[in-house]
Amino acid sequence: MDACSKLLGVAAALASAGCSTAQFPARQDVVSTPIPGWPGPVQVHDNLAQRLLAAHNRERSAAGVPPLVWDDGLAAAAAAYAPVVARSGGLAHAPASMLQGQGENLWTGTRGAFPLEQMVRDWASEKSYFRPGVFPDVSSSGNWGDVGHYTQIIWRETSRVGCAVHQTARSDFLVCRYSPAGNVMGQRVP
Repeated sequence: MDACSKLLGVAAALASAGCSTAQFPARQDVVSTPIPGWPGPVQVHDNLAQRLLAAHNRERSAAGVPPLVWDDGLAAAAAAYAPVVARSGGLAHAPASMLQGQGENLWTGTRGAFPLEQMVRDWASEKSYFRPGVFPDVSSSGNWGDVGHYTQIIWRETSRVGCAVHQTARSDFLVCRYSPAGNVMGQRVP
């Protein structure tokens, strides 16, 4: 099966899963960048790093934790994994052996419909369930998975972030990598 057939298969699977198939205008802030070894382009946004870093740091500032800095190595790791997420048709985290101590947040939505800042705000919206405490007992719902993206963003010991966006025919996939990883069992979350 060639790369185009795989992408069409993913698009068909997403459409059959009830995802929106509405067409949106092409984003003006996106250029295609080939990644060696991956059949499809990874999308690199003009000022992607600045915008995503600022969105993360707004949440961190509100939580009273130090700002993150952008890490090109983490961004490259995210760019290498983003096509894998897109091809899977779901949001499966990378195996621990691939993460090598990095944290990871994944997001998907209709292609071209969401600005980068909204992607991060979607993760941050989990703060409505967040309660400070010792991880994993940090969610008012009793399920730490309901706040896991948010707690990774605000994890005090995390100091670096790098992200990439990959597009398919119908979807945008955002992958962000964090170092050191957050969501560590038994550690306090602000």
